[in-house]
Amino acid sequence: MTAPAIALRHANLHYASVAFKERSLKALLARLAGRAGARPRVADIHALKDVTLDIPAGSRVGVLGPNGAGKSTLLRAIAGLYPLSSGTLEVSGHVRGLFELGLGFEPEATGRENILYRGLLLGLTPREARAIEAEVVAFADLGEFIDYPVRTYSAGMMVRLAFAITTSVSGEVLLIDEVIGAGDAAFMAKARQRIDDVIARSAILVLASHDFSSLTRLCRRGLVLDHGRVVFDGDIDAAIASYRAAHAIA
Repeated sequence: MTAPAIALRHANLHYASVAFKERSLKALLARLAGRAGARPRVADIHALKDVTLDIPAGSRVGVLGPNGAGKSTLLRAIAGLYPLSSGTLEVSGHVRGLFELGLGFEPEATGRENILYRGLLLGLTPREARAIEAEVVAFADLGEFIDYPVRTYSAGMMVRLAFAITTSVSGEVLLIDEVIGAGDAAFMAKARQRIDDVIARSAILVLASHDFSSLTRLCRRGLVLDHGRVVFDGDIDAAIASYRAAHAIA
């Protein structure tokens, strides 16, 4: 069996400018009718630039960089959600990404029904999704609301349910975009332990975060991104020091 691994070679990724053009029919009609001013041309965004990386089994990698540096793009490219414009990506092992927690919820369905729906989105079979139901219900601890439509949930309740579902399914390659905040202090303590358990079961962790304490606690290697380029790759403490110095962070 091939060991889990990630390999990027001269990877480039562009966002097409069409994604940043008219966002509504009203705006488009106004522009066609000549009632709106000329908008500057929006160029394609070069989000990842010539990235070459090897991340073998056993790696615990923290990804640092300012907003817009390409951290989330890198993780989503590794997950196969964003296609590369050029270069190559090879990933061995089952990938699990902790990205947008609200993705895949059906507002009119109950929390219990959404465990099945989201489980299917995460790649589970119906039988596997039903098998995790009791454990997810217990961890989310929503009481009777688990059988209420999700549209009645507060934002905190939604995050708790989504977090419980997403972290119930482990993967060999674990990608996390920020350490997840999930409610009150008691639940946060459970959430931190839960993430630690999921990480312990993974062969590779890639964590993008602005939280230096989480990065030093969970990671051994650090990547610093700036405008889509990897500008530092080394020990996590040295990576944080490099990022602090470059951005004058005390």
